[in-house]
Amino acid sequence: MKYNQLGKTGVLVSELCLGTMTFGGKGYWKAMGEVPQEEVTQIVKTSVDAGINFIDTANGYSEGLSEIMLGKAIKDLGLSPQQLVIATKVRLRMGPHANQVGLSRLHITDSVNDSLERLGLSHIDLLYIHGVDPITPIEETMRGLEDVVRSGKVRYLGISNHPAWMVNRQL
Repeated sequence: MKYNQLGKTGVLVSELCLGTMTFGGKGYWKAMGEVPQEEVTQIVKTSVDAGINFIDTANGYSEGLSEIMLGKAIKDLGLSPQQLVIATKVRLRMGPHANQVGLSRLHITDSVNDSLERLGLSHIDLLYIHGVDPITPIEETMRGLEDVVRSGKVRYLGISNHPAWMVNRQL
């Protein structure tokens, strides 16, 4: 497996990244696929055996079930967090309440804590903001992201599903 540097971090990630959007298949995500736990564990094992160390999930995939299933596979396979680079995302709706969606400091903090619990990990290697939040000021989002990094719960940050012009404007 070939490994590449993740941005300017010095962290090496496999050229291939295992995506987990089809793990579980709960709710809206059922249309994408409904891979059961036994297959999830085998997919993770096969991927790691092939040299893949980069795994991508999201808090909202199958309403959190994707993270639960990935965490169970990591545990059942006896994989060390040091041999993996786990990426997850924040923004998608995670419940019926008004503040269970978006990129507010409140939702970022709650989502990171919930993702850590679902994954069974002490930290998230890479946290992406998963799309645009049209109502939350970028300064609020950045404070929330800074909080979770300073707390040690998140190591690196990324952006997913954002128009390039919008990212450039925020820089």
